Amino acid sequence: MEKDILSLMDLVPEDFELLFQRARELKSRHRRGICEKSLAGKTVGLVFEKPSTRTRISFEAATAQLGGTPLFIQAGETQLSRNEPIADTARVLERYLDALVLRTYSQDMQEEFARIASIPIINALTDVYHPCQVLSDLFTVVECKNDLSGLKIAWIGDGNNMSHSWINAAAKLDFTLVLACPEAYMPDPGILSAAKEIAGDRIVIGSDPVSAAKEADVINTDVWASMGMEAESEKRARIFAPFQVNEELLSHAAADVIVMHCLPAHRGEEISAGVLDGERSVVWDQTENKLHMHKAILEVLITG
Repeated sequence: MEKDILSLMDLVPEDFELLFQRARELKSRHRRGICEKSLAGKTVGLVFEKPSTRTRISFEAATAQLGGTPLFIQAGETQLSRNEPIADTARVLERYLDALVLRTYSQDMQEEFARIASIPIINALTDVYHPCQVLSDLFTVVECKNDLSGLKIAWIGDGNNMSHSWINAAAKLDFTLVLACPEAYMPDPGILSAAKEIAGDRIVIGSDPVSAAKEADVINTDVWASMGMEAESEKRARIFAPFQVNEELLSHAAADVIVMHCLPAHRGEEISAGVLDGERSVVWDQTENKLHMHKAILEVLITG
């Protein structure tokens, strides 16, 4: 495995399998009350520019449950906020930490940290990608469906950072990804083109949510206005209204479809309350699995 996880394009299929297997083991051991010590004496820094509930807490808890020490650092309280060069900060933090988890606006910022720092750099979200979330989501699909091969996974909604990481995953793994996004809110064409060069017709893009949901094994969605886009909320609500994941849309999917949402969710907007809280939803397992997948990521990258 590479030193860093900046996007899912950094991984090969064997890396995904390794992380799924280790997350499964760690989840089982956690439920049996087994105390882990693989990160004893290790310190993991979390530098966040953006707010977070699940990603921050799951990485902090993952570090602590593996016997390590998490150090949360608000980017605005560091010298980065006073224009210290990223390279200088990276050279300092690598002397203090064993890994650095970054949640930033800029993907370029994370890539510069990774170029300079000798320690693992882990992307906990940028405006372009959200790889650790999708690793957790893929692990949840594997738990529910046993295997990814041959599945139809639908992405309904915004062509955002989550959709980009799902596109990357489809380029690396053997499932079909069908995306339904409004015409003006499609995924980045460069990211889509690069993935389709690998995956071919296993990645399908369109604007019809019913077609995307038809016989889907997994339906996935996200908020219509991501962080930083709050001013567009009313406009987006009108445009995205036909893309709501609701009971009618589920009627077109496979009988055993599972529904996913990375949270926070707005019931009655991108997903109906009945679906989010219904029997086809695996959202709460999905969010728990962030803890176990983040343990696997930290352990593999730090200890090898």
